[in-house]
Amino acid sequence: MLGKRHYSVVCAACGTRYEDDGLILECPAPHEPAFLRTEYRAPCADAADSGLFRHAGLLPVARTFPDVGGPVVHPAGRLGRLLGLRRLWVAFSGYWPERGAFLTTGTFKELEAYTVLGRLPEAAPVLVVASAGNTAAAFAWAATLHRVPVLIVVPASALERLRFPGPLDPRVRLVVLDGTATYNDAIACADRLARLPGHHPEGGCRNVGRRDGLGTVMLAAAQTLGRLPEVYVQAVGSGAGAIAAHEAALRLCGDADGSPSSRVPRVLMCQNTPYAPLSHAWRGGTGPAPGRAVDVVAPELTNCRPPFAVRGGVRDVLRESGGEVLEADNEAALAAMALFGQTEGIDIEPGAGVALAALAEAASTGRVGRDELVLLNITGGGRARLSHDVSLTPAEPWLRVPWGPGSTADDTAELVRRALGQVPTPSGV
Repeated sequence: MLGKRHYSVVCAACGTRYEDDGLILECPAPHEPAFLRTEYRAPCADAADSGLFRHAGLLPVARTFPDVGGPVVHPAGRLGRLLGLRRLWVAFSGYWPERGAFLTTGTFKELEAYTVLGRLPEAAPVLVVASAGNTAAAFAWAATLHRVPVLIVVPASALERLRFPGPLDPRVRLVVLDGTATYNDAIACADRLARLPGHHPEGGCRNVGRRDGLGTVMLAAAQTLGRLPEVYVQAVGSGAGAIAAHEAALRLCGDADGSPSSRVPRVLMCQNTPYAPLSHAWRGGTGPAPGRAVDVVAPELTNCRPPFAVRGGVRDVLRESGGEVLEADNEAALAAMALFGQTEGIDIEPGAGVALAALAEAASTGRVGRDELVLLNITGGGRARLSHDVSLTPAEPWLRVPWGPGSTADDTAELVRRALGQVPTPSGV
């Protein structure tokens, strides 16, 4: 059963307030592109639950789910000493039983997946999700456990990340783009598929459920530290997690209307060269970012349409927090992944390696002070450990779509329509 909603959503541009229907993604008023933000009606104490939903009072959900993990925040003294940082803390989202971390897809995308599903109304349409792998894993397993219909679009390169403790529920339909497809091709196809009858876009950064779910990293850090960090470091593709951390910090400071505050952490967003669209935009670049998405070690960071200039988006967060965009190349990211494993004792994902490598460079050049209180968001880890602890089942695609030069999102939509039985299949096809 759905509970009464304890929040409203408010447009960051015009201030119009809406009662949430669980699906709204943007303000319909005619103005510049702008995010909706949540406004909670009264401060709520933490729930007795552990993990993600201990923060249910600051999540835009009408239902919660049992036994959902959450981020674990701990000091990283040895790693900090190697970087020259005296007060380094890590927020770890993944699978690490010794630390009490039980996100079984190995990524902080579970925080957004369960929140988005908890926000949905009864008799919701099929959510359409695009992913380079991590978001697909999180939504597929959460939707399987709770029997929620979703349509997930991924490039074939993502399949290696889609291994689960059991088979996926038939309500979870996985569309795989074969051949040369990239993450950005998956995004374009998902945009088109969301217009099919009975389907609805998950929304990415525009979804307040996604952002507030990811924002629990900052809520958990504030509880553990007893204060906000001074510097927040995270690898980003769309920037949703970093935006979410900033919004959560503003809310904790009492500035939930989006007003800049000197008390919020400086947000350092990290991207993987040679293809870094957000870094390109932040440095004043125009047109497409240089480089190729296929040449990076962390493909989840290659969103070519990040919400940079949207009101409440990446540019506003960087300006309000005094932040910047850092870069790390493949070699540095791989070395950072190995370093974390040696010092902390757990494997981490390439995106997290990018963040650690970028932080190491910023510390060595003085862009991050040695005495600053730093929170490094390790956005995924423990996948190798999980594969040793649990027998994992590879995901079975619902539909495989050939993709190459000349392929279009409309072609993919037609194939999906036929697979769904929404149009007759011509003879011979």
